[in-house]
Amino acid sequence: MKLIFKLLTGLVLLVMALMIYIEISSGKKLDAPYPELRAVRDSAVIARGKYLAYGPAHCASCHVPMDRLKDVDQGIEVPLSGGWEFDIPPGTFRAPNITPDMETGIGKLTDSELARTLRHSVGSDGRFIFPFMPFQEMSDEDLTAVISFLRSQEPVRHEVKLTELRLVGKALVAFGVLKPKGPAITPPVAVKEPTIEYGRYIANNVANCRACHTKMDMVTGSAIGPEFAGGNEFGVDPFSEGYSFVTPNLTPHKEYGVIAHWSEEAFVGRFKAGRVHKGSPMPWGSFSKMDETELKALYRYLMSLKPVANKIEKTVFAPGEEFPATIANSSIE
Repeated sequence: MKLIFKLLTGLVLLVMALMIYIEISSGKKLDAPYPELRAVRDSAVIARGKYLAYGPAHCASCHVPMDRLKDVDQGIEVPLSGGWEFDIPPGTFRAPNITPDMETGIGKLTDSELARTLRHSVGSDGRFIFPFMPFQEMSDEDLTAVISFLRSQEPVRHEVKLTELRLVGKALVAFGVLKPKGPAITPPVAVKEPTIEYGRYIANNVANCRACHTKMDMVTGSAIGPEFAGGNEFGVDPFSEGYSFVTPNLTPHKEYGVIAHWSEEAFVGRFKAGRVHKGSPMPWGSFSKMDETELKALYRYLMSLKPVANKIEKTVFAPGEEFPATIANSSIE
């Protein structure tokens, strides 16, 4: 009995020590560089920032109140006063007010603090910002444009509670499974032209096409499938209206690529048409506002990819249908 008691006591102490370590380590203040970027008042730069925020960068898909999400889906430019909430096992995540209100928004933050959050996933208070904003490699020019636009908005007083991590979320941070991600490459100088190179920039550095259309480990955020070959599963959530989705293969594989036989005109037209399927995780309201130059560049980039033989049996599942789809093993041809 004494041995069992000692073992149980030791186990309890070990668990307590582990909990204390997780609590302390997950709340540790982080350090990251402060990009030397400054907001400007140039109307063309602000217009570019507004276009990015309401278009390809789809900031409006999260930084609005929950009851305005359907307005965003219709392409309405809702003030970016925050309030989006997403409850998943790691925690309850909330998008903050990013209007320049001095008390409830970003009014007291410096330009460098905003740039650091977007580029290095570290908040102004040193906390880790979970990787919902993949803008680490957005160009300096576009990052400046976004910050300039944010500064130019009308302040909106709207207090949003901070994100609250649960034990699993804190553990992911404490043990380094999730950690701040800075730029993997030097952010490029992006020249807006209907070219493959510019399409690569939009797909990977701004619109986040790669993360959704590549099979990902949902715990670590690492790619576990061929890029742009589809296969990410989106189950029923508060926004899906009971539908579930598997992202399609966007490579130009003649048999399995969903856009392989689309014309450039058809591709542009599909984006301009907006939402077709209820509850799709694709931010169609924002993407429908993209201009033809960027859509043509995106199409040309996707058509330049190496074809991947990844068969996605089905992409849309109505409420009650069996989910997920049976996804064939990927092989590069």
